[in-house]
Amino acid sequence: MKKLVLAAALTAAASTAFAGNMAEPIIEAPVIVEETAASSSGAGIIVPLLVLALVAAAVAAD
Repeated sequence: MKKLVLAAALTAAASTAFAGNMAEPIIEAPVIVEETAASSSGAGIIVPLLVLALVAAAVAAD
């Protein structure tokens, strides 16, 4: 009877030692947000050209 109890105690102690999982942790890839840049070919020059056209039209009307 003592051997049965000792075997049960050792089995219980050994099973708790292997309770964890040795697999690699799953790490999610970081989310990369790419900002879209405005077109550099004419984005900053449109408004000044419109203002210049309005001024030229106003001067030509006088």
